[in-house]
Amino acid sequence: MGHRIGIDVGGTNTDAVVLDENLTVIASVKRPTTADTGDGVAAAIDAVLELSGIAPSQISHAMLGTTHCTNAIVERRGLGRVGILRLGAPATTAVPPLEGWPEDLKAAIGEHVVLLPGGFEVDGRVLSPIDDDAVRAACARMRGQVDAVAVVGVFSPIDESQEQQVARIVADELGVPVSASARIGSLGLLERENATVLNAALMQTLTQMATGFVAALRERGIAAEPYFGQNDGTLMRLDYALEFPVLTIGCGPTNSIRGAAHLSGISDALVVDIGGTTTDIGVLIDGFPRQSAHAVEIGGIRTNFRMPDVLSVGLGGGTIIRDEGTRVGPDSVGYRLLTEGLAFGGDTLTATDIALAVGAAEINGTAAPEVTSTVADAAWRGIRTLLEDSIDRMKPSAAPVPVILVGGGGIIAPEVLDGVSDLLRPDHFGAANAVGAALGDVAGQVEKIYRVDGTEPGRRAARADAAQAARERAAEAGAARETIEVVAIEELPAAYSDGQQVLIRARAVGRLIG
Repeated sequence: MGHRIGIDVGGTNTDAVVLDENLTVIASVKRPTTADTGDGVAAAIDAVLELSGIAPSQISHAMLGTTHCTNAIVERRGLGRVGILRLGAPATTAVPPLEGWPEDLKAAIGEHVVLLPGGFEVDGRVLSPIDDDAVRAACARMRGQVDAVAVVGVFSPIDESQEQQVARIVADELGVPVSASARIGSLGLLERENATVLNAALMQTLTQMATGFVAALRERGIAAEPYFGQNDGTLMRLDYALEFPVLTIGCGPTNSIRGAAHLSGISDALVVDIGGTTTDIGVLIDGFPRQSAHAVEIGGIRTNFRMPDVLSVGLGGGTIIRDEGTRVGPDSVGYRLLTEGLAFGGDTLTATDIALAVGAAEINGTAAPEVTSTVADAAWRGIRTLLEDSIDRMKPSAAPVPVILVGGGGIIAPEVLDGVSDLLRPDHFGAANAVGAALGDVAGQVEKIYRVDGTEPGRRAARADAAQAARERAAEAGAARETIEVVAIEELPAAYSDGQQVLIRARAVGRLIG
């Protein structure tokens, strides 16, 4: 296997690293993120190749971690228009699709909603058959109005056949990408529907970014297969990512946590990632991020994703200090730090200025700004208290824990923190997120409902089937088949059922092909 290039596109900076075949970091760079993210990615690739001295032909894999999709939802920009076909009339008309969505997000994707006959009972019986003509009529109403279509059936994770039937008709009639809910989420109709609609809205968003990424690689003679980071710390192949763009949400903090583990050689710790705007704190367990136990809200919408359990606090290198040093943030000057911070000739007092003023940090060629000791001491205490309180909230117990400090804003952290046994700043800590993107195992995950007869052989067969489906998903995402292992199987009673049904979640992980 050749060298890998890992890129992480953040709101402030685009980081890039080159790893050799032993996953050792050879070079890391940081470049400003640009309005057209492709330009920033291209600049970072050029800089890291030059610094590493590696020829483009030696790069065998290229990985991109990005918050692009998350930002598109939060900022309501760059989203595709979505047609929503819910297969569940007349049973599910009481709560229509997009119920409870913020008005500005509804406006961004357009309200193209059609309720159609279809769906299943919880025991797998047909609730209502599909009316092909009604599907074609719905497509005719949406023609030219939508960029993608979300197809959502009642209890479709039990039986995907109706969704697949409708998806085929939509593809024939409209020729736009289709997001089928049974491939996205679990039983709960509304959360699964929300996740599927978001996925459809992001298909065009990620395609545009992927096009820029692939063009940047090809223009530089890098023939590597491109991969995207997903929210559990693993990778997926480009074509898989374009079907499931919503899986890239949450990969930013995840990549930092994975990168921190690799750079430090520690598999159990807290990871504190200090950027320009926020500090993200995650928990590292056996080398992977601890997952959140709760359904996650994205941009004000409830979904059914498992996401990394991360606490985000308004503290970063560009955080604004006010009221004689007694008020720290939560707002930040962000990527404008290099023009607006006091130390850089601006007139805004920031956390970076305070770290320089108290002598906790040095930046080559930059003098410490003139800040009175009263203000500097008060602000430094405030920064320290904010970090200590945030770390305490994420610690598994009251005992002191090791903390791995990563991110470009790490210079604003004190050397000693209460409740922390060791504070580690590994080499290349500023680009830990890009390192995490490049490490990539490849994972596949499935959630399926099985009807079991209560006997052990029946349950064993159901678990084996789910495990095999997870292996297939991992292979689809780009894992080498001979390396795929099933790493987790959960069996849960299915809600609303007669006790004969179980929900089985299976996750398989393998190494990259090549």
